Amino acid sequence: MSNTTNSSKPVNYDLLKRERAYLTPEHEMFRKSLQKFLEKEAVPYIEKWEEEMFTPREFYEKMGAQGFLCPQVKSEYGGLELDFGFNVVLAEELFRVGVGTLASTSSSIIVPYLEEYGTEEQKKKYLPKCVSGEITTAIAMTEPGIGSDLASMSTTAVRESDHYIINGQKTFISNGINAGLFFVAVKTDPKAKPARKGVSIILVDENTPGFSRGRKLKKLGEHSKDVAELIFEDVHVSVSNLLGAEGQGFYYLMDRLQQERLLIAINSLAVSEVMLKSTISYVKERHAFGKPISSFQNTQFEIAEMATELSLAQTFLDHLTSKHIKGENIVTQISMAKWYVAEMARRMSARCLQLHGGYGFMEEYPIARRYRDVAVMPIYGGTTEIMKNIIAKNLGL
Repeated sequence: MSNTTNSSKPVNYDLLKRERAYLTPEHEMFRKSLQKFLEKEAVPYIEKWEEEMFTPREFYEKMGAQGFLCPQVKSEYGGLELDFGFNVVLAEELFRVGVGTLASTSSSIIVPYLEEYGTEEQKKKYLPKCVSGEITTAIAMTEPGIGSDLASMSTTAVRESDHYIINGQKTFISNGINAGLFFVAVKTDPKAKPARKGVSIILVDENTPGFSRGRKLKKLGEHSKDVAELIFEDVHVSVSNLLGAEGQGFYYLMDRLQQERLLIAINSLAVSEVMLKSTISYVKERHAFGKPISSFQNTQFEIAEMATELSLAQTFLDHLTSKHIKGENIVTQISMAKWYVAEMARRMSARCLQLHGGYGFMEEYPIARRYRDVAVMPIYGGTTEIMKNIIAKNLGL
């Protein structure tokens, strides 16, 4: 049996470090500042937020006050006008801590819809509040019985004169309780052929009459991230709340999926790194049969395999992130990364929990929460099966 490690030696993470061409010293300064903020404003409260299944709005307001939200927004709307690398850092650090992930979703996935397709009036009205943390956002697509088949949604928006009347129901809406602004996917033309041409996106403020929140849904993991049902009963909104052009909503959603799925892969990688590092530390400290379990060959092989998978995933994702920043269309490769890295994280959570033994099943060890949280990563943003369908289609199958 091999015995090449010694529990008295410090854990060597050098092999897990990486140099990324798209990150500069300014990005790392942003990271260090964010890490200090999270240590003070998030880490002490994680257990409480997990129990309450809710992260308070005050947390996002504090993030906004420190300049961490929506780093890409132009200065004329109160933002810092920074590049996508800052969004990557924001996502990584939030997922490493394991709380407040909605700040990344709102800043880097949802708000960009408003930046890209919103009118000047809409931008002036909402973007400064998104940057400050006064409001967070949610995107309402999924409906009961409808998952990835967005063209089959039944929520309608009927135009009457200068307003729309919205009726329908949404479910599994991340940040549904916390959000102040909802990007609602609706059918403005239920008879459109093909159906996707009848989909539009309408901005709905949380105080709009007829709009209400349903249940706060109980989930397997990500407990501090609220997910809810939304109900629309004769909700009247001005036509000025239409995002972009009528009938183009489906295409807008598809156009932004590349960035969303890239970020999900980045998040999955960040969590995988945390799980592996904590497991390495644990197996060096934990003794069985008079020796650290890190000295057992099975433990060494498991760690070696996971470290190899992590390093390969890091290299692939860094390559794709650089291409995305340059504006390249890499949908197929990002579909590959999204399913592979998310599935890697799910496998790694089980392997790391196993190496913790009985303690891995105890809530006092973070691996238990990570095990629950990563279960959703191969599902949201497009399931593993959908990713494989995209890849196969783009390969000409």
